This record gives sequence, structure tokens and C-alpha cells, in this order.
Amino acid sequence: MSRVRLALSLATASLWYRRKVLALVCLTLTLSVTLLFGIQYLRTEIRQSFTSTITGTDLIVGARSGQLNLLLYTVFHIGDATNNIRWETYQSLAQDQRVDWAIPVSLGDSYRGYRVVSTNDQFLERFQYGNDNSLNLAQGEWFGERFDVVLGSGVAKELDHQVGDQIVLSHGGGRTSFSNHTDLPFRVSGALAATGTPVDQAVYISLDAMEAMHVGWESGVAIPGRTLSADTAKDRSFTPDAITAVFIGLQNPIQTFQLQRELNQFQPEPLSAILPGVALSELWRMMGQFEKALLGISVFVVATSLTGLIAVLLTIQAQRQREVAVLRAVGASSGLIASLYSLECTVLALAASGLALFVGAGAVAGLSPWLLSQYGIQISLRALSANEWLLLASVPVAALLISLLPAWSHWRQNRKQGFGSDGGG
Repeated sequence: MSRVRLALSLATASLWYRRKVLALVCLTLTLSVTLLFGIQYLRTEIRQSFTSTITGTDLIVGARSGQLNLLLYTVFHIGDATNNIRWETYQSLAQDQRVDWAIPVSLGDSYRGYRVVSTNDQFLERFQYGNDNSLNLAQGEWFGERFDVVLGSGVAKELDHQVGDQIVLSHGGGRTSFSNHTDLPFRVSGALAATGTPVDQAVYISLDAMEAMHVGWESGVAIPGRTLSADTAKDRSFTPDAITAVFIGLQNPIQTFQLQRELNQFQPEPLSAILPGVALSELWRMMGQFEKALLGISVFVVATSLTGLIAVLLTIQAQRQREVAVLRAVGASSGLIASLYSLECTVLALAASGLALFVGAGAVAGLSPWLLSQYGIQISLRALSANEWLLLASVPVAALLISLLPAWSHWRQNRKQGFGSDGGG
């Protein structure tokens, strides 16, 4: 029997003999590796989901503000616009020969804490996310009547709404509102398919409906006698005076920077035009420090678990003198005996890494529907990247390096005691 096979056999027997104690150590290491691997996996998935929140849109145009603020309230529905832009400005943009399509968006109201987005048919036809994926309806149809509403998939699932349900929208944002548009209830005409983006966490109505709702609300509250009933509103036509923002797609993307510069210097009113991809990258860089901190904490947890493993092996070392004496008696060298510590530590780390793969896969499969419904974050099982394999492989490598300390200590102790000669294997 070769020395390698003998060492493996002895290490396996030793691990099995101490399986109860080492099983707890392996469990601790498995959980810490799962944490490390899970954070790395999730940060990759979330970054991919985050950066693909909006694609195919060349410019987002809104009132003058910082690009992150404009991105947050138009795409992520976080915060509020500093101002609106005139309807005439939108019309001039839509008629520009360089512009292929323009999606008007008007914000301001809410439904049970979910943002109400007022837009038109272009939103369903042109808005894209992920790998240039288009929006699709999971049920029903896009709003056709003035007081139809289409729900994002997250809203429909969370509130358990079906096509045909009647809902009442609230004036202003926030989860709790005391100003409701009770005179103009909406009918749910459809629900969008899940996208894993903030689109899932909003409700969508027409621009006409937004205008009709706010007749008589000029002071911020309903003025008795001036608001419209549903029957009266259906017989009138409405044109917005202003909207919140415009999503623009160009005929030739090479003209993006030229149009952006012109809009940022627009004379009739102050505008900001941003590139969604650039703004998303800047926002992710700001959030990147937090994710790096999480990764660093998980690395520290793994290092602590490995240190605990070494502490257990050193404790066991004092209890295995009789075992070592038997090995010496049969001719095992001090190097072979010392190598058992490294083998045992490495085998435990490999087992923990393998278990962490299964635990992590189960966690991703179990948590992905919840993350999609609650936070609009889409993650899925996929093949590991090269960096993720390297991170996983670094755990047994680190265990091997750390185990050299007790192995060297044992080898040195045996040399001093006169057992340094190489025995048979």
C-alpha cells in the first residue's frame, strides 16, 4: 500500500472514529461556507438583475435634477420628482426626427403603497428589461377604457386581485392615505407577467385617467362640486398640461450624446437627460461598498470556523497519544503522522464545501419566488462562474494551509523525541 493511500485510509478512519465531534465542526463550517458562497452568488445575481432593470431606452428626460434622483423616481419608483415637464416639451421630443419612440410617464398617486404610473400604449410596446425582453400580460388586457387599470405582477399577487375587480386609487404617495379618489373607481383590466424589476411593484393607468382623477384637486384636496363622476368624465377629453418624465428610444443610438447635450441645455425649460446604463452603473458603485462589506464579513466568518476546526484538532491531538504510539510501532514516519492533520482538515473542508453547494442551491430555489414577489429581484439557479468556483475552492486550500500549523507542531515534537526517521508505509 502506497503512503498516499495509507494516509488517506488512516485519515478516513480517524475522522469516522471522531465523527460526532467533527460533525458539529463540519456543520459550522458548512454554514459559514454557505454564507460566503451565498453572498457571492446573490451579489452576482442581484447586480445582473439590477443593471438590467431597464434596457433598450437610450435617454430618460425629466425636470432638472441629479441623474440618480431622476433614475430613482422614474425607474425604481423611489422618491418624488423635483418638478414636471410641459406637455408641449414631450410633443416636440416625440416629433423629433431622431426619436424613434417616446414613452410619457406621469407619477404622483398610489394604491395601497404601490406607485401609480400613468402612461400610454407605448409603455407596453416599447419598454424593455433584462436581455431586451418586452413586457407581456399574464392575464386580461392593457387598459382600453378610460378607467381601466393594469397591475404589476407583484401587486396582483400580493393583493390577490383578479380581472374585473374594482379598486380605488389614493391621492399622493405613501402606504396610508386619507385622500382617495372614491368618485372614480377603476376596473382591473389585466396584470403584467413577472419581470423581476420595479415594473412588478406598480399599477398602470392612462394619462387621460390621471387627468380626469385630478379635476377639482388643484389645491391638493377634493373641492366639493368640482370633482367629476365616472359618467361625466367618460364624456370629456383630457390633455395633460405636464408629465413627470419621458423614456426615449432613438433611431440611431450614435446620436444619444448629441441629443442629451441639447436637452441639458434646453432653453424653454430646465431639463435633465440621462443615460440609464450610466446612471445604473453609478448607483451600483455607491451600493458596491455595502456588498463588499458583506463579503468581507462572510470571509471573516469562514476564517473563524477554520480556526475553530484547528482548535478542535489541536485538542484531539492531546487525546490521540495512544493512537500515535501504535502508528510509530508499526513503522509510520513522523511526516506521515503529521500529515494526517492536514488530510483530516482538508477532507472536512471539502465535505463542507460540497454540502454548502447543496444547501445554497436549495436556498436559491426556495427563496427566489419570495424575492421576486416581495422585492422584484429575480434570481435563478445557474452554472457557477469561474470566480465562484475559485472562491469555493479557496476554502479547502485555506484549510490545508491553516492545518500546517498543528502538523508542523506534531512533526517537530516527534523529532525532538527521536522519532524522526522515515518508517515504512
